[in-house]
Amino acid sequence: MANTKIKKNTKEVVTKEKEEKKSHPLILGPRITEKSALSSEKGAYVFNVLDKANKNELKKAIKEVYGVTPERISITQINDKKVYRRGKVGVKRGGKKAVVYLKKGDKITLA
Repeated sequence: MANTKIKKNTKEVVTKEKEEKKSHPLILGPRITEKSALSSEKGAYVFNVLDKANKNELKKAIKEVYGVTPERISITQINDKKVYRRGKVGVKRGGKKAVVYLKKGDKITLA
């Protein structure tokens, strides 16, 4: 029997630290639709928000997360919808959405 030495391939693994995206519990995420994509070009961004969110808290949250002060905010209630799946009735949860209007020149990068 021949003595064989097994060398382990030792490479140093350098991991890049990912930039942590700031988040806020009131903002669930951007609402991505065709209409919201078109409105974002005009400076209006649409977000899904918690049901208990109000305009003052959202203004602070947007400033904290994105570093931009909103000019105005509109909040709309989204109603529940009845859904049929495999012959059974279910409910698609509604929620709240907020439209955040920014000053000219200000932008929010989503994604």
